[in-house]
Amino acid sequence: MANGEGIKKQEGPLQSPINPQESEWIISIKTKLEQASNDDVASSWSKKCIYRIPHFLRDHGIGEDKAYVPQVVSIGPYHRGKRGLLAMERHKWRALHYMLKLRRQSVKVYIEAMQELEDKARACYEGNLSLTSNEFVEMLVLDGCFMLEFFRGYTEGFENLGYDRNDPIFAMRGMMYSIRRDMMMIENQIPLFVLESLISLQLSDPSKKTIVVDLAIIFFDPLSPIDEPLTARQLTKLESSLHTNSKGFHPLSDQAGLHCLDVFRRSLLRKGPKEVPRHWFRKWSRRNLVTDHRRTQLIHCVTDLKESGIKFKKRKTDRFWDIKFQNGVLHIPRLLVHDGTKSLFLNLVAFEQCHLNCTNDITAYVVFMDNLIDSANDVNYLHYCGILEHWLGNDAEVADMFNHLCQEVVFDINDSFLSKVSEEVNSYYNHRWNAWRAS
Repeated sequence: MANGEGIKKQEGPLQSPINPQESEWIISIKTKLEQASNDDVASSWSKKCIYRIPHFLRDHGIGEDKAYVPQVVSIGPYHRGKRGLLAMERHKWRALHYMLKLRRQSVKVYIEAMQELEDKARACYEGNLSLTSNEFVEMLVLDGCFMLEFFRGYTEGFENLGYDRNDPIFAMRGMMYSIRRDMMMIENQIPLFVLESLISLQLSDPSKKTIVVDLAIIFFDPLSPIDEPLTARQLTKLESSLHTNSKGFHPLSDQAGLHCLDVFRRSLLRKGPKEVPRHWFRKWSRRNLVTDHRRTQLIHCVTDLKESGIKFKKRKTDRFWDIKFQNGVLHIPRLLVHDGTKSLFLNLVAFEQCHLNCTNDITAYVVFMDNLIDSANDVNYLHYCGILEHWLGNDAEVADMFNHLCQEVVFDINDSFLSKVSEEVNSYYNHRWNAWRAS
């Protein structure tokens, strides 16, 4: 009995209420667990497609932050209201005014359409947005119509949309370049389905929504790293889709795009690189997933390859990624590097890093070129071969650009569409090097 009573006395304090401070702590933990249970990861995360740049990418490179942050115009919620971008807001309202005036439409129709898409559009963004329902819907209408005015004005002519030929925004080429660059940033996007809904209202024809992809490809084509832009025939096909009931020509006719950055990426890849077997690099590297710049070495640099007898030749194609190696010759398509190339590649690579349902084809190409280009001499020789054309200050700037594009990037070297080419080049290099050493 004594032992039994002793046990009851020990159990008594455990059954009594805990102190108030501990009670608040337990309640907060339960609240967090309840919130976690309501967070349906499978359904919410799968809808995200417009990401914030991860800190490991933003904070690493020198001057990279400017390549990710819009300098002239904000599109979407992430940079809305920032001081340096407020000057463009009145021009957004002016664009909306011109559009409604030309079409003789009421803004109420657009607001109601965006209210129906609000939840779907919010799900595309990362984290909790501070915008109220009204603010978010207003942003979709204002930013979406602003983008469409640029798309259509660039193709049809801004004067045909009611703008003066001396308009400070919708006529200046310099401003056009800056706005185009900002619209290609991963943090500066709105969902493609929003643009499709808006243009179907503008043209009073739901079947015309696919024209957005056509217009986006035309508008962003000057940013392309391909030295051969869209042909006159391709432009004619794209422009004719504005005035006919045809679906129009574009490389995404059988796919649903996410936003303009995704559309442009797919247009660059077109019938893009196919996945290759993951086998050969496992023999060469102890780690497959690499973030260390030194362990992303797929092949040697141009200078080393040239000394081993490998030749370089420009490949005539409009697909900058379509690299081949045959009989000791590395055939590389011509690449144009301009002021917007760095920002374009950084944002494309960031998108591939963030979006799970996405290949790493652009990243693979950039890593491959980074390996080839180790110094200004490598850039100079590729230019001599007609493979690389640039508008930067000097060859050293180009080399520095490529050497900083993929720092801290997580890259599976077994999942590169260029792994077979790299294997062939390395095999040829090792054979020639060993033969040279033996002689």
